Amino acid sequence: MISLFWMPPSSISVSVNSKTLKCSYNSSNMMMGEKSERSKVPHVLTVAGSDSGAGAGIQADMKVCGALGVYCSTVITAVTAQNTVGVQGVHLVPDGFVYEQLRSVLSDMKVNVVKTGMLPSTDIIRVLCRSLREYPVQALVVDPVMISTSGDVLASPTILDALRQELLPMSEIVTPNLKEASALVGGEPLETIADMRAAAKSIHRLGPRYVLIKGGHLETAGSVIDILYDGETYHEIQGPRVETRNTHGTGCSLASCIAAELAKGAQMLPAVVASKRFVEKALESSREFFIGNGPQGPFNHFFKLIDTETSPAKRRFKPNDLLLYAVTDSGMNKKWGRSISEAVRAAIEGGATIIQLREKEAETKDILNAAEECLKVARSYGVPLLINDHLDVALACNADGVHLGQSDMPVKVARALLGPNKIIGASCKTPEQALKAWKEGADYIGSGGVYPTNTKKNNQTIALSGLQSVCESSPLPVVAIGGINIENVNELMEMHLPNLKGVAVVSCLFDGENISHEAHKLHSVLAKYV
Repeated sequence: MISLFWMPPSSISVSVNSKTLKCSYNSSNMMMGEKSERSKVPHVLTVAGSDSGAGAGIQADMKVCGALGVYCSTVITAVTAQNTVGVQGVHLVPDGFVYEQLRSVLSDMKVNVVKTGMLPSTDIIRVLCRSLREYPVQALVVDPVMISTSGDVLASPTILDALRQELLPMSEIVTPNLKEASALVGGEPLETIADMRAAAKSIHRLGPRYVLIKGGHLETAGSVIDILYDGETYHEIQGPRVETRNTHGTGCSLASCIAAELAKGAQMLPAVVASKRFVEKALESSREFFIGNGPQGPFNHFFKLIDTETSPAKRRFKPNDLLLYAVTDSGMNKKWGRSISEAVRAAIEGGATIIQLREKEAETKDILNAAEECLKVARSYGVPLLINDHLDVALACNADGVHLGQSDMPVKVARALLGPNKIIGASCKTPEQALKAWKEGADYIGSGGVYPTNTKKNNQTIALSGLQSVCESSPLPVVAIGGINIENVNELMEMHLPNLKGVAVVSCLFDGENISHEAHKLHSVLAKYV
């Protein structure tokens, strides 16, 4: 089996439930003899080298975990002298002291996932394997660091046998790049997707449950394809190629992100998808990030704190957000017995790039409650959430914006109330309506119904010809809506209409049992036209 996914934009994260628990104290000490429950803190232990330039290694791992709300402890295997130019020196930590660090952390702290990076000797690998047998953890994520992104050799090839024979059989997932995967399978270069699949299958035979081969160095026009293999299915996970000098530490960061997502309770495929999206967003936000004078700088792990693209208060619209536009339907959610937030999460994990909360019948307070729940989910993935019609709700919950119909509040009034940084979409059936929306400050046009639909009563169909008229005359990006599904989306996208950036869907996602699966299918088709 082969499944193809485009990265859900931007970014895929999974929440962990915690509860407030009571503890009894005697003065400053907890009363002895009473077993206290503690709120669960997701915990990743990274076993890797120290990077003095802080772009990769232990430092990158800690930054990733911190950005994702996961506690990160460390065991240092080597101390490197490196910067944006390259690696100037490596000092190995004695294996006995590595074991002492491992025992200190694993014997005292509840570690969910161990992530490995630079393991520069066979003795250190054996010490790690022994420690994991003594103190088992939920999962082991192996980033087989042999060659850095910049091309520096960070570990001797003599560790390959120890990796193959001892560490990989214990791992949940191994995440080699093309050169590392080639080394693991005997040195044959990987030059095609078929080569990546074959290598993934060979590495899987060594014992890991999952193999993720990263295709960043493969020459694919405008995109990056990674292969995730579980022994049965090859998942081709595709995302945009981000042009930036700041790529130092991408491998460390991706593996750490996977470890963090697993520690929070995610399944493997959503964890990998969310992690790839995280790295993408970090790279995108680092184009103007200048540290060091060498050819490869570090990227911005904390983009969510300072980047206007993802700041809830300042997020601005990007046309590519329209690729897979999911519009919720409360009736369908009731039919299938799920909450609105569960539906939104599933849609995003499947590849939805923007969410519109559409609640026509509910009371305002109920819409606000639903919006707040959904906004938490959407924000955790970096996906914008808009409110249909209800400007008051959008203001109250600080949503990313609103979508307005022709009978709703005028766009110019909404813009005056929301300010310049919120997203406003407008439904338009004609070029004249689209031009007016643009003049009044809309960010995008929703045009349809393209095909007949049951989700909106008395909705006039404009057909493909009407959509073409709007797209050709609109100064704004356009998302097509109305009766679109997996059967007709190719017909629509093959027209290659100017300004058409994606499709908005309701029934084909939400009127079924598996929202995420349907979103995956639709997204894989849309990705071909990006």
